[in-house]
Amino acid sequence: MSNLRPEPPNAVVPFLRFGPRPDRTRHEGWQEFRRTRGLFVPVRKMSLAEYRRMSPRKKSLYDLHRAATHVNMQMLDTPMSEVVTTLMRSRIQNNAMRIGPSTLDGLMINGGGYQGKTETACRTAAEFEDTWRDLYEQYPECYLDPMPGTRDLIAPVAYCQTPVKATPIGLCEAILDYYGAPYGRNLRGMIRNVRESIKAHATTVLIIDDITRLKMHREDDQDTLDLIRSLMDLDVTLVLIGVNIPRSGLLREGWHDPRTNQWVYAPLKKGKSYNPDASTQTERRFDIVTLDAFDYSSDARTGAFIDHLIGIENEIRLFNAGPGTLSEGRMPEYLYRRTHGIVGLLRRLVEDGLTKAMESGLEDLTIDLLDEITINLGNIPGKDGVRDAEAGEIPDVDTSPESEPGRKPETKRSKPRKGRNKVLDDRGTPPAAEA
Repeated sequence: MSNLRPEPPNAVVPFLRFGPRPDRTRHEGWQEFRRTRGLFVPVRKMSLAEYRRMSPRKKSLYDLHRAATHVNMQMLDTPMSEVVTTLMRSRIQNNAMRIGPSTLDGLMINGGGYQGKTETACRTAAEFEDTWRDLYEQYPECYLDPMPGTRDLIAPVAYCQTPVKATPIGLCEAILDYYGAPYGRNLRGMIRNVRESIKAHATTVLIIDDITRLKMHREDDQDTLDLIRSLMDLDVTLVLIGVNIPRSGLLREGWHDPRTNQWVYAPLKKGKSYNPDASTQTERRFDIVTLDAFDYSSDARTGAFIDHLIGIENEIRLFNAGPGTLSEGRMPEYLYRRTHGIVGLLRRLVEDGLTKAMESGLEDLTIDLLDEITINLGNIPGKDGVRDAEAGEIPDVDTSPESEPGRKPETKRSKPRKGRNKVLDDRGTPPAAEA
């Protein structure tokens, strides 16, 4: 995925959405996400002198648009996310083109909380679906006309989240909710509806997020994992996303094959599987790929982190912030210490800093300003305001804003006037009141 955006036009563009954000755990929400991702147009950069010549109404609209730009910064590729994207793209594509009847290899995406696993996987899957639907349209006589055993609704990708209290019934409900399909009267009926829905809607990729919510000491969780494995004989690529998968217990019934770098599972015992055909399969395979955080262990990795900061700089719309705001001086080490190289925490810190810089009138990001911002991991909501700390979804890191030992405070600028979006000039003086 390219990190470049088209140059925003000079004309006013819509930048606010109406209604709730798309719910990717429903087919309609996923399609809205797929069609609208990357369509946000950031506000064009403007000099302070040009800004001052604007009318009060246009200033207000411009400030609102640049605030929206700051909270909708483009998701930048990183060396770590590119590894995940490359493997996931090739795995999905290879499995989708496989004709022979065989169990498809799955993929596990591992990593810590707030490292962009879900967004990377969803954007890669959406990219695949774009390509897959383009193929459908090129051969409408083969794909767009009714096909035996399928329904009118084609869903190449399905995305769901593991319930916090995982049970086979809960997972079946999450998958069926994506399609809007009926549950069934009992567990066996629900499993049958899940399998029929995946086939009937021509689903090629099934993404199950937060898989490490499964606690393998609980019988229900073990049954849920068996259910997930039983889906592998369907013509679908399973992509499981979780935090610290190797230590979660999910792999304890398998072994790592150094020749293929895959985790291999023993066949499911006859009579124990929800899938009556599972006993005929000899193996269950998953590749594991880890999405790591940035680190400072080498010059190359430090350089990659600074390159990422430069990419964020290009998204900033503050009048006193320019090249080097985040990537020069003490700022890179400061940002790394505050966020431990975790892209989600870095994004949160920068976004909060940009908001504060606009509201205070400073119009710049400084270490002193960022020192005033606390990253409270306890108030970062997930879907429905729920994140499972026991599953590692909240990073156990120190994000305190304490300054580096021995650092002298930065030279204070003139104290800005109170109020929202009071932009200062280069001398620290507020602009004259509008006529």
